[in-house]
Amino acid sequence: MANKTQYICDQCNFHSPKWLGQCPSCNTWNSFVETVVEKPTKTSSLSRQATAKPMLRLKDIPSVEADRLKSHLSEFNRALGGGIVPGSVNLIGGEPGIGKSTLLMQVFAAIRAYPKLYITGEESLTQLKLRAGRLDIHDPDLLFVSATDIDSALQTMDELQPQLVIIDSIQSMQTQDLTSPAGSVAQVRECTQRLITNAKQNNVAVFLVGHVTKDGEIAGPKVLEHMVDAVFYLEGDSLHQFRILRSSKNRYGNLSEIGLFEMTEKGLQEHSALESLFVSNGLEKSPGAVRTITMEGSRPLLIELQALTVPSGFGYPKRTASGFNLNRLQLLIAVLIRRAGLKLYEQDVYANIVGGLKLDETALDLPMCLAVTGSLLDQAFPTDMVAIGEVSLSGMIRPIGQLEARISEAIKLGFKKALVPDAGYDKIKRYEQQIGLVPVRSLSNIKVWLQDLNS
Repeated sequence: MANKTQYICDQCNFHSPKWLGQCPSCNTWNSFVETVVEKPTKTSSLSRQATAKPMLRLKDIPSVEADRLKSHLSEFNRALGGGIVPGSVNLIGGEPGIGKSTLLMQVFAAIRAYPKLYITGEESLTQLKLRAGRLDIHDPDLLFVSATDIDSALQTMDELQPQLVIIDSIQSMQTQDLTSPAGSVAQVRECTQRLITNAKQNNVAVFLVGHVTKDGEIAGPKVLEHMVDAVFYLEGDSLHQFRILRSSKNRYGNLSEIGLFEMTEKGLQEHSALESLFVSNGLEKSPGAVRTITMEGSRPLLIELQALTVPSGFGYPKRTASGFNLNRLQLLIAVLIRRAGLKLYEQDVYANIVGGLKLDETALDLPMCLAVTGSLLDQAFPTDMVAIGEVSLSGMIRPIGQLEARISEAIKLGFKKALVPDAGYDKIKRYEQQIGLVPVRSLSNIKVWLQDLNS
């Protein structure tokens, strides 16, 4: 087949032989993307019939359960849904220096599948060897190649027939069939499509490292995330050592599962003390600090919410949140003012989740309200107690999902009491002999709660 390039509007699919600033069909500016168009040669109808694929009924399609490739990093396997699926194409993004290449280098060495191929387009092979030495990786059978031409990389893959391939990064790859530079929308999309085709045909698992934009999204066309089988983000904070591998798309596993790691001199290590990862140490009755149990997939996590209120020096009070949804914080403050009678319209409010964790779960509403109220009234929340619940605009405490799993985790961690929604109390009252359950119905009595808990 003879190939040629065309410019296609990514909004309305209008084709043009040359680049145009504005699409004449939908009037969108800067929407034309250079694309390789395969022009098929003339083929007889008889030949086309010979290559047509047969249709199968659902009952006739063979069921094949592929054995997943697993590493010694159980947290990595958990995030992927049990391991790497052969023939899958996975995209891993994250901020620069967060540990994407380090994690994949460790996985590359730990997977017991041969042959394996690591294709780097950003670092030299000497730099890769230095990283391998730092991570204490000395397997002589690991194969590395430095390449930025996707066709050359695919040729190497065809010759080697590996079971696992890592591309670091997809933005560094390019094809000579396109005139646009590496990293452009056209190059990223075309190179990814060729890798996907090769992976499906040869049943090889492929991992792509993706750069992210300043907004935290993977650079390149959004369609890139639709093309691959799974998309993962390695999250963390430069001021903290923990890392979270979180999936935003996974065709072969639970979407909400995460993997927890800690960055050390020897690379990413699984964290062994999750109960102390996102809470402060040595705090005894600190006003504005409340502990709760959040759910990440099927895993309950103990976290600590903090709030600080100070008199506003200006006419417009400031609200700032780190890790907590700012819009949700403003909503909860409005509910506290209207339903609980707190004078927060004269206070600056600062909210924080310990450890740099970023969460957006409505079950954090009640503990955040307690943290804000405690800071305002200078009354501490008991350190041996957790609070769980969603707050409605009417000030009512609504039930939340997986409440039993959260209470079970609180019991396991040794908490003595739990503040829970009254509406979900019947489902968990059997735990009363193991933990003191305090059902609450409305925020209107939040001041009384804190006074009673401190008496």
